[in-house]
Amino acid sequence: MADKIKDLSENTEEVISEAAVEAEEKADEVSEKTAEAAEKIENASANEDDIDKKAEEKESKIVDDILEIIESTLVTVFVIVMIFTYLLHPVNVVGRSMNNTLMDNDRIFMTTIYGGPHYGDIIVINNDEAYLLNDDGSIYERDITGSSLKECIIKRVIAEPGQTIDIDAENGKVIVDGKVLDEPYIKETVDSDGGMFDFPITVPDGYYFVMGDNRRNSSDSRCGDVGLIKKDQIYGKALIRYSPIKDFKFLIF
Repeated sequence: MADKIKDLSENTEEVISEAAVEAEEKADEVSEKTAEAAEKIENASANEDDIDKKAEEKESKIVDDILEIIESTLVTVFVIVMIFTYLLHPVNVVGRSMNNTLMDNDRIFMTTIYGGPHYGDIIVINNDEAYLLNDDGSIYERDITGSSLKECIIKRVIAEPGQTIDIDAENGKVIVDGKVLDEPYIKETVDSDGGMFDFPITVPDGYYFVMGDNRRNSSDSRCGDVGLIKKDQIYGKALIRYSPIKDFKFLIF
C-alpha cells in the first residue's frame, strides 16, 4: 500500500511537473503572441501616423500649388494690364490718309513710351486745336470747334522742332533743311502745297509738322484745321499693325 501511495505521489509530481512545464510553455507562447500583437499594434500606429503625415504633406503641397498658380496668374494679369496701359494701346485706323502704309479699318498697337518723336514716326494725335503761324513766325491757336477734323488722327512726322520745311508742289517734292526727302512710304507725291503756310517755314520749338502718306488725300499740317502739332497733343507712336493678320507689320521707320 505504501508503495502504491509512493508511486501515486511520484506520478502526481510528474504530472504536476509536466503541467507546470506545459503551462510555462503556454505562458511563453502567450507572451510571444502578446508581444507580436503589441508590435503589430505599434506598427499599425506608426503606419497610421505615417499615412497621416503623408496626407498632411500632400494637402500642404496642393495648397502650395494652388497659391503658386494664383500668384502666377496675378503676376500675368498685372503684366498684361501694365502692357496695355503703358506700352501697347489698340487703335483702329479710319480713312485713307495713310494709304498704302495703313488702310481703312486696319488695327494697330500704339505705345505711349517712346523717344522723340522723330522724322518718319507714325503718331496718333489728339487734334483738339490747330496751331498756325503769324507772319512773324509766332504761333497762334485756331479754334476748330465744329470741324470734322476735331478728333483723333494718325499721321507721319515730317519735320521736327527747329527744322525748316519747304514743299515744291511743281516737282512733287518735300524738302527739309534743304534736303529732298526720300519717301518710299508715300502713295503719291504732293501736287500742291494745299495749305495755310507760306513755305518755307521753320517749325517752332515744341511742335511738329506731320503729313499723311496719301499726300493728295490727306488733311494734315498743311490744312488749317490741323496745322502744326503740339507735343502734348500726341497720344503715342504707332508700333505694329496686327490686323488684318495677313498684313502684320512693324511700323518702325
